[in-house]
Parts: sequence; C-alpha cells; structure tokens
Amino acid sequence: MRAKIDVRKGMWPAWWTLGVERRWPANGEIDTMEYRGMLLANVVSLGEENKQARRTSKTPLSALGDSTWSSAFHVWRMDWTADSIALYVDDRRLNAVALDALANQDGSGFNPFRQPHYMLLNLAIGGQNGGDPTDTTFPGLFSVDYIRVYQQR
Repeated sequence: MRAKIDVRKGMWPAWWTLGVERRWPANGEIDTMEYRGMLLANVVSLGEENKQARRTSKTPLSALGDSTWSSAFHVWRMDWTADSIALYVDDRRLNAVALDALANQDGSGFNPFRQPHYMLLNLAIGGQNGGDPTDTTFPGLFSVDYIRVYQQR
C-alpha cells in the first residue's frame, strides 16, 4: 500500500487482516500498518489462557525521518510466505515472525496464519487507542494511492 497517514491527536489509521475461521484472536490478525502515537506492526494469535499473543514492533516517527515524515506518501509491505510474516515501511523491516511460532496456544494446533485472511483499511477517530480528538481540526485524511496484492504460485 502506498499511502499518507494522518498522525494528529485522535487519528487511528490502520491497514490490517483477519483470518476467516474462528473468533478473534484465534482467527489471527496482522497489522501491516497501525498508528497509535507511534507506528505499529503487529501479528496477533491466541495465547495462553485465551488471551491474545501479540508480537509487536513499535516505531516512533522520529526514528523514520524528519518532522515532515507524515506529510509524505510511504509504502507499507507485508511479505507472507509459508515460513514467515515480515512487515515493512519504505523497505525498512519493522517486524518478522516465523509462522511455526504462531499456532494458537489452546491445544488445538490451529495456526491462524495458514488460512485465508481478508483485508481491512480504516481511519478510526478517538477512543482508547486513537486518543482525544477534541483539539484536532477535521477532516482527518488517510490518503491511499494504491493497494496491491501479489501471490506466488
């Protein structure tokens, strides 16, 4: 995806997937791009005691460039192979997880990342994760140039 995200207070943009079988988090979630005060790259499955097992990378925008970073378009990418999931922004790897480490920890042996997923793209406003938008001028923008999906055969 090539996009420009709104990082002002109260904005919560995300590009993510969910698995088609089972309830969350047992269905698996991949956050290729999520912004909550910093850039997140997450892979979530079912952990012990029916809680989420989250493999998270947190990157402050200051680590990605100068203060104008959020005013430019950037390219987010996920490389999902039979062995691993790796998440990138502008060719910088933010997170990588081996698929074998992602099986749900409920004794079922079900790996939510060995099933089809569907994509979601959203700009949420406020809440616990977006923050208080009271002092933010609207509209908020999540500008998407393109989203492309490729599959190896």
